Amino acid sequence: MNESPRIYHNPRCSKSRAALALLHERGIEPKIVEYLKTPPDRAELEDLIALLGISPRELLRTGEAAYRELGLANPDLPDERIIQAMVDHPKLIERPIVVRGGQARIGRPPERILEIV
Repeated sequence: MNESPRIYHNPRCSKSRAALALLHERGIEPKIVEYLKTPPDRAELEDLIALLGISPRELLRTGEAAYRELGLANPDLPDERIIQAMVDHPKLIERPIVVRGGQARIGRPPERILEIV
């Protein structure tokens, strides 16, 4: 796999910094997407969810204030509403996410990203 990975990164997050450090330790220079500055649009977010093989709900950060304020704990919410909430409030997106070679992993724990690099 020669493709350089892409990391959806938040420099303020310790797990995200740890995942980036793991890549650097292996001599891998990823494309860094600071997703709070340049959030993914709906199509990109849907692609990430598909690559991860999870439901939109599984990508939500449940500890964020917006999670409570938007009533996202409601199990009856459709996926469309959950995805739109993440588009509108990118802080709700779990991090870090590393994408490479048509695969993606959430770096929780950070070592999970090594499965695809």
